[in-house]
Amino acid sequence: MKNFAIIGAAGYIAPRHMKAISDTGNNLIAAFDRNDSVGIIDSYFPDADFFTEFERFDRHLEKLKRKGQEVDYIVVCSPNYLHDAHIRFGLRYGAEVICEKPIVLNPWNIDGLQEMEQETKRRVNTILQLRLHPSVIELREKVGNDPEGKVYDVDLTYITSRGKWYYTSWKGDQSRSGGIATNIGVHFYDMLGWIFGKLRGNHVHIHTHDRAAGLLEFEKARVRWFLSINGDTLPQDVVDKGLRTYRSLQIEGEEFEFSGGFTELHTRSYEEILAGNGFSLEDCRPSIEIVQEIRKVKPEGLHGDYHPLAELPLAPHPFERS
Repeated sequence: MKNFAIIGAAGYIAPRHMKAISDTGNNLIAAFDRNDSVGIIDSYFPDADFFTEFERFDRHLEKLKRKGQEVDYIVVCSPNYLHDAHIRFGLRYGAEVICEKPIVLNPWNIDGLQEMEQETKRRVNTILQLRLHPSVIELREKVGNDPEGKVYDVDLTYITSRGKWYYTSWKGDQSRSGGIATNIGVHFYDMLGWIFGKLRGNHVHIHTHDRAAGLLEFEKARVRWFLSINGDTLPQDVVDKGLRTYRSLQIEGEEFEFSGGFTELHTRSYEEILAGNGFSLEDCRPSIEIVQEIRKVKPEGLHGDYHPLAELPLAPHPFERS
C-alpha cells in the first residue's frame, strides 16, 4: 500500500483522484486546500489529515517522514498556475508526483521540471486519460494503418456552460488558467496529436473570454475546433433536452463516439502510473505548445476554413462596463 497526499482537495477534479487512490488499494494520509469545503474526503479517507495552511501541511509531511511514514506520491490538483510550484514541492520532498491537466502553462516550465526530475531522481506523471479510452486507442490504431498521405477532415466541438462565477474565479483569469483553450481544451489537443501525428499548422480564428475557435493541421488530419463556456452556443436540440454540455468529434462527417467509459479513466491512469507506465512531462509537451501558441497569437478572423459555430454572434463579457 502506497501513501498519498493531495494538494487542491476542494476542487472539481480532486474526487476522481481520491476514488482512484481508493480503487487501487492505496491510502490518502494528508490533504491541503485553502478552502475547507472538503467533506468529500469522508467518502474515501475519513482519517486523512487536512490542512488549510500550506506551511502546516509541509511540516506535517516532514514529521511523517521522520517517523518513517513518508508520502510516496503527492497529487497536484491545484489551480493551473500553481502546478509548477506544487510539482517542485513534491519533487523536493522526495515523492513521485501525479499532476492534473494542464501539467504547466508554458513549454519552458517543462524544461525546468525535467531538470528537477534528474536532480531528485523522482518522476512527474500526468493525467492524459483520453489516451487510455478504448475507442480512442482503436481509432489511433486504425489511423496508423492508413495508406501514406491519408489526411482526415475533423471537426471538434466542446461546449460546457459556465455561469458568472467562472469570471470571478481563477479560471476566468487567463494569466492563471491559461484561458479557455488551456482550461477545457488541452486534453482534446493531446488526444488529437496522439492520434493524428505531429502538428504542422496552428491557426486561431477567434479567441474571446467565452469561446475560441481555430484550425489545427496535423500530419494526418485537418481539425476545425470550437470551444465555448457560453450556454447560448449550445445546439438547440441539446438545449431542448435540458443539457448544458455538448461534445462532438466528427471524422469525415461521421460522429466518433467516445462519450462512454469516462468514469474509470482516472483509476486506469493510476494503475498505469503505479506500474511504472505513467505519461511523462515529454508526453505533455505537444499539447502545451499548442495552447501556448493559441494564447499568444492574434486571431485571424473568419476566413479560410473555419468551424461553422465560429460564426455565432460574440457575447460581451458579463462584467464588462457599458
